[in-house]
Amino acid sequence: MCFGKLQSELLVDREGEGLRKNRIDQIGLPRFRIAIHTLVWLAQSNCLRSSAVIASRVQSHATFLRRVLADLYKAGIVEAKEGRDGGYFLKVAPEELTLAEIYTAIKDEEKICNPSETIKCGDVGRQLDLALENIIDDAEVLLIEHLKKFTILDVMEGIDFSKCNEKEK
Repeated sequence: MCFGKLQSELLVDREGEGLRKNRIDQIGLPRFRIAIHTLVWLAQSNCLRSSAVIASRVQSHATFLRRVLADLYKAGIVEAKEGRDGGYFLKVAPEELTLAEIYTAIKDEEKICNPSETIKCGDVGRQLDLALENIIDDAEVLLIEHLKKFTILDVMEGIDFSKCNEKEK
């Protein structure tokens, strides 16, 4: 499945193969990226994993990952088992879990224009922030509609898991 081409700089790795800059952190939320990586990995491994193991696998700080997992748990996307042998597992089938559901679950509610913030630009600055907030809100509605078209399984189908070493599985 083609997800569209990203217009980004091409980097070269040690083997001379081209790598795209990770634009998801530039145009999206780092929480969204980590959530997708985590859920694809949980779906692929199909078993209970501790937050420490998941953090290591998705190369995230464990505290940051636990916050993301807490949001995914609240949304009913993952299940958590407490205790020494505890961990997380995917509660929703990969073919049913849309990227829009994930985005909505982990989305940070912080707005650009915070009325409690002191804005040094005065009334004009506040008006600019509100105008920008409206534009961003409209764009986010379109983003969520687009993300509804894709599931975790769609993402997984574009991954060659045979290149994972045993440590990564």
